[in-house]
Amino acid sequence: MDRDQVAMAREAALSALDPEGAAASQRLQVSRVSGHKADFGLMLMDPDPLKIDAVHQALMAGPLGVALVPTYSFVSMTEISEYVPSIEQYGERLIAEGEEQGSPAYQAKMDAYGKRLPMMNRQRLTPDFPVWPATCFYPMNKKRKVGENWFMTSFEDRNRLMAEHARSGMAFAGKVTQLITVGLGLEDWEWGVTLWARNPEFLKEIVYRMRFDEASARYAEFGPFYASYICTAAEMLDHCRVGNVLSGNE
Repeated sequence: MDRDQVAMAREAALSALDPEGAAASQRLQVSRVSGHKADFGLMLMDPDPLKIDAVHQALMAGPLGVALVPTYSFVSMTEISEYVPSIEQYGERLIAEGEEQGSPAYQAKMDAYGKRLPMMNRQRLTPDFPVWPATCFYPMNKKRKVGENWFMTSFEDRNRLMAEHARSGMAFAGKVTQLITVGLGLEDWEWGVTLWARNPEFLKEIVYRMRFDEASARYAEFGPFYASYICTAAEMLDHCRVGNVLSGNE
């Protein structure tokens, strides 16, 4: 491409990735992928799946499309997990952990959980993307093997294991934010996990810590990991050397 063509390609890509554009999805986040699996990644969310796909089509149909080679995608839905306790179930858990029903400590914890639950459920269904710089995505399944079949395990046992798993994640509050989406019926993998962290070291630490939980160590299978760093579309294009010839950058 000559300079004018490169400039046109860059502007078309910026338009397709404009989070405030007329055709933009409700959530759009760009990141620079670390390593050779890809150059950049997109995290998009919208109630309309075709609106999400339209961003991909706009990129591929634009002038930059001839240079793009899609490497991976994961289509999924947000949900409120069946393992998120209701207020009543949370109260039962507190009693099982030794709290006395009706005690000041019990009531304080119940009141705090009742205030947090609507906000947490909204964040699970229509999450805001954190501004933390490091992120990674990976798909996962629950095993269906003899002796390790998650789906043949009772709800009580699964709920207990997931509660343990959740406690491990809570240790990283203020360091890592997690979003789990469901690919069942849509993808080859059952769930997708997206993590955002203040520091890439926290990504390593939380994944390592949670591997020891029985729900993960015994029942989980993992796909490829894509680690990346949040940026604007313009920063991503600069990083990929698209249009840098115009400013003389190397």
